[in-house]
Amino acid sequence: MTNKDYLKDISEIKSIMNKSSRFISLSGLSGIIAGIYALIGAFLANYIIVSYQSSGTTISLLPISYLEYLLVGIALLVLILSTLTAFIFSSRKAKKSGEKLWDPTTKRLLINFSIPLFTGGLFSIILYQYGLIGLIAPTTLIFYGLACVNASKYTLGDIRYLGLLNICIGLIATQFIGYGLYFWALGFGILHIIYGTVLYNKYDKK
Repeated sequence: MTNKDYLKDISEIKSIMNKSSRFISLSGLSGIIAGIYALIGAFLANYIIVSYQSSGTTISLLPISYLEYLLVGIALLVLILSTLTAFIFSSRKAKKSGEKLWDPTTKRLLINFSIPLFTGGLFSIILYQYGLIGLIAPTTLIFYGLACVNASKYTLGDIRYLGLLNICIGLIATQFIGYGLYFWALGFGILHIIYGTVLYNKYDKK
């Protein structure tokens, strides 16, 4: 065998090992769509807040608790739609490439992603409990970023950079209390669209 044959074999073995230890069915399109969901959610939330602050509107007549329920509902809807979209597109990509969607690697990915994510969610509830609402948006960005970094070793390494950028955006947002919605739109919206586009061009087109 020539050196080229050895190098080819080593490359193939490395590729097989990488596929067995990493979840590689993440879809760039799902990231783009999730970013669009987030931007629409941010727009609706901003509209509700502005309408609430304006006198003479129907929304301004609602109790503050109703406003909070509406905002939480929008955030949950964005999360649910993004999760479903990621599942659908990942299933299609896995089926197309002849790989299993659910295996031990997927389980490790979800566990490592969920721990920081749910911790951040519970911490956000505590912040709300003590009236520290201005810190909720930065907190969700920071913990989501930590979740991405923590899960990156079980999936495409590019997600690590998405996580680090969200952490940075979240930390900056702590210095601009009252503008959290704009930072939320930047991190979960625009950044996801950029990340999804890069992912799509790098992996999905192959």
